[in-house]
Amino acid sequence: MVSCKVIKRVDSILHNLENKYPELSICLNDIQKTYGILKKTYNEKGKVLLCGNGGSASDCEHIVGELMKGFLLNRPIDESLKTKLMNEFSVEGELIGHHLQKALPAISLVSQTSLISAISNDVSPDMIFAQQVLAYGVKGDTVLGISTSGNSKNVLYALQVAKVLGLNTVGLTGATGGSLKDVCDVTICVPYHHTLDVQERHLPIYHALCAMLEEEYFQP
Repeated sequence: MVSCKVIKRVDSILHNLENKYPELSICLNDIQKTYGILKKTYNEKGKVLLCGNGGSASDCEHIVGELMKGFLLNRPIDESLKTKLMNEFSVEGELIGHHLQKALPAISLVSQTSLISAISNDVSPDMIFAQQVLAYGVKGDTVLGISTSGNSKNVLYALQVAKVLGLNTVGLTGATGGSLKDVCDVTICVPYHHTLDVQERHLPIYHALCAMLEEEYFQP
C-alpha cells in the first residue's frame, strides 16, 4: 500500500513540473496515467523497453540511466545480499555490495548497434525496434516510444507489435500525437510542433516520471 508521504512527494514533483513549465499543465493527466502504467509494470516484475530516433534515441539512453541506478535518491541493496556477497567473496564481495544499487529494469533498444545494422541490412530499417520488442517483450512489460512527430515508422511498428503481444504502450510526442496516438495506451503530447521545442519539453517530463518512480520504490 502506498503511504500518504509517497503520494505527497509524487504530487510535489508534478506541482514543481507545472510551476517550471506551465505550458505542460495540459499533459499532467497523461503523465499521471503513464506513471500508473510504469508502476504496474514494476510491481509485476516487468521491464521498460524504449525506442526513438536521433535526439529521441539519446532520450531513451538518458531514461535508462536514471532508472537503472540512483537518480535523486540512494538505492543501497538489501543487507542480506551484501552479507551473501561478503561471505562468498570476502573483501571483493564487500566492495561489490557497497557499490551496487537497486534498479528499475529498462532496456534502450537503440543501443544494439550490431543487431540494428543487421536488421537494417538484411530485413528493413523500419523493423529495428519491432524485432527487439518481439524478442525481449513479455506480457506486462511497457514499451515507451519517443517521436517528436508521432509518425516515426520504426517506433510505430514497435508499438504495434507490443500491442499485439499484450504489452503496455506509451508514446511521448508533440502536439498532434501523430500515428502513435492511435496505438498507445497513453500518449503524452507536449503542445509544440518544432522538433527542438518538443524535445526540450520531453526531458522535464521523463525526469519527473523517473523521480516519481524513485520515490515510489526507494524512499526510506
